[in-house]
Amino acid sequence: MHFLCTSAALAEGHSRAFSVDGTELFGVRRQGRVHLYRNRCPHRGIPLNWQAGAFLDDSASLIHCAHHGALFLIENGECVAGPCEGDALQALDCLEDSQGIWLRG
Repeated sequence: MHFLCTSAALAEGHSRAFSVDGTELFGVRRQGRVHLYRNRCPHRGIPLNWQAGAFLDDSASLIHCAHHGALFLIENGECVAGPCEGDALQALDCLEDSQGIWLRG
């Protein structure tokens, strides 16, 4: 397992970028649960964000690809609008415990 951050470092309704062994990923906390994805748009295989930690749309209710405007559900990474509609982000397994948030595997 790889330690990502303390729980307090990923606030409710926010996102945050991480890098583990050369792999770029990001986490989003929604309704108390952390959702972790590889930072790679299924449309072109490029990072979703333009700025570090900026992965959500203006309402903070969807993940937003800054390059193509694609929108993804936070809960499962499914693309619901944009050029990769029907595709999904690569979900990663994570664990949150008293120490913080961990990437499994």
